[in-house]
Amino acid sequence: MSFQAYLDTIEKKTGKIPQDLVDEAHARGYGPDTPAAEIVSWLADDYGLGRGHAMALVHVVKNGPQISDRHVGTDGMHRDVSDRLRLDGVAHR
Repeated sequence: MSFQAYLDTIEKKTGKIPQDLVDEAHARGYGPDTPAAEIVSWLADDYGLGRGHAMALVHVVKNGPQISDRHVGTDGMHRDVSDRLRLDGVAHR
C-alpha cells in the first residue's frame, strides 16, 4: 500500500482529511521530536487507527508531506506516483 493510500484510508476511517489530523497533532505539541509511539497511541485512542495507518501519519507529522523518491514510479509494495503526499483530501483530486 502506498503512503497516499494509507492517508486516503485514514480519511475514510476518521472522516477527517490528513491535513486536519496533522494540524490537530501540531496543536497538541507533536512534531519532529515527538516519539512515534506517543502519536500512534493518540491516533489509536482517539480515532481507532492501527499501527500501520498511524505510522503513515506519524511520518507527515514529523517530516511534512515530502517522501523519499525511492518509491516513486516503482512497482514495489509502497509505490507512490509523487514524492509529495496530498493532505487536502480525496475530494480535491
